[in-house]
Formats: sequence, C-alpha cells, structure tokens
Amino acid sequence: MAVLCSARAVVLLYDDTHKQWVAAGGGPQTLSCIQLYHHPGANAFRLVGRKMQPDQQVVLNCPLGRGLRYSQATPQFHQWREARRVWGLSFGAPREATLFATARGLHFALMACVTPCCRRKAPPPHPSPAPSSSPPITTQSWGCGPAPTLPSSRIRAPPANLAPPL
Repeated sequence: MAVLCSARAVVLLYDDTHKQWVAAGGGPQTLSCIQLYHHPGANAFRLVGRKMQPDQQVVLNCPLGRGLRYSQATPQFHQWREARRVWGLSFGAPREATLFATARGLHFALMACVTPCCRRKAPPPHPSPAPSSSPPITTQSWGCGPAPTLPSSRIRAPPANLAPPL
C-alpha cells in the first residue's frame, strides 16, 4: 500500500442522537495525521487517521467506495458519509484543507469511486507548488511526525448549525 497524500486535521464524527459533532476516539479534539492509502492490486483506497500523540490511536479507518459523498462544508471543514457514520475533518487553515482536497491522490481516489471501471494507476504523491513568502505546505511535509505547536484558535470545531450531508 502506498500513501498518496496526507494532512493534519481534527477527526470528528456526527452524533445523530445529540445532533452535534464529537471528537473521534473520544476525549478532547486533538490533531490527527490523516493519510490516503492506495492498494494498487485491488485499486482500493482508504483514509486512515492517527492521533498525533505518543500512542497514535487510530481514530479514522474508512474505505473510500462507490457512492461516497465528500463535501467541503466550509473552507476549513470537510465531511463525508460512510455507511451509517458521518465523518468530518476540521483543518487548521483553509489552505491546508484546500491542499488536501485537491491533492492528486485524493482527487484520483474520489474519481475512482465514481468510475470504478477505471484501470489507471494512481499517481505518485508529490508536493503541491505553493510559491509565497510563507513556508510552503506540501503533502510530503504533513507526515505523522511530531505535531507542531498550533495556537488553539487554529483548530476549530465546525459551526454548531452545520448539519451532516444527506
């Protein structure tokens, strides 16, 4: 299996009983390393998220299959439905969310879910060009290494009135 792209985000699940988003895996909302894996033999894709803490608890292990509905609810919050669960990713900044959603790996996986007859091979991971005065954020720099110190203002829960996808 190959990692096509990765990002850092808070992984959330929608609690339909209480009509609110809760941290996946329980406890406080903490950053996780989200990675998109590709199994070339089966042409299968899976999102895996591990908390960026010493125990690296797996909080997301979701196959990407036909009929997956992935939506960018806000610039920093993306969500999708898988079976009976609604997952959410809360990114620290809109730019991080955009880079993850438009990375060649995630885009390819979502297209493969729509057209499963596709026999193309997944593209190799690559850094996203980001010429600017700030340090570039690339998919390669978002590995599962130690979590950066982020101000709490950068990690936000989704808006309270944000409903899950239909």
